[in-house]
Amino acid sequence: MATRRIRLGQFGVAIRAMVALTVLLGVLYPLAMTGAAQALFHDNANGSIVQVDGKDVGSDLIGQAYTRDTGQRDADGEAVMEADPRWFQTRPSAVDYDAMGSSASQYGPNNPDLLKLIEQRRADVAKLEGVDPSQVPPDAVTASASGLDPSISPAYAALQVQRVARERGLDVGQVQQLVKDNTKGRTLGFVGEPAVNVVTLNRDLAEQS
Repeated sequence: MATRRIRLGQFGVAIRAMVALTVLLGVLYPLAMTGAAQALFHDNANGSIVQVDGKDVGSDLIGQAYTRDTGQRDADGEAVMEADPRWFQTRPSAVDYDAMGSSASQYGPNNPDLLKLIEQRRADVAKLEGVDPSQVPPDAVTASASGLDPSISPAYAALQVQRVARERGLDVGQVQQLVKDNTKGRTLGFVGEPAVNVVTLNRDLAEQS
């Protein structure tokens, strides 16, 4: 009988501990963290959403494809897309900017398919911008490790200014200022390289037009 009471007592302690920990760690702690995130880092906590005219158009953490339909179809019947000259273009993506499949191409630096792809991209960018292929920056022809990077180098952004200004009928200086406004310096002043966020840059561009 005494042993049974001891076991029942231990069972009661275990139940109370489980309930207390469930309330503390399963309810109160998540609510506290959610509240702190909303109060201190509201934009980050909600996905760093980018809006145009009050509508959600993306996240400033994930790159997008700024393309248009050429009106042609490939061998599989899919629409053939091309870079839309009205927008700044970001770097290539091995996953078509699909956040559900973040990945690189896994090609080695000497892979012939990769080298051929880079040369084709270089030729396409040079044609779009009206420059010699030697002027095309590396990030214009190579994808990031995640395939989702929304940022490009200031050099690649500068290469696109003339074209975007011409296509939209804007002053070159106005477009250059938009690029400057969306350029972030090195983290802590010395980590990484300056970068231009294409998603927020194109958002500001849309608001100017």
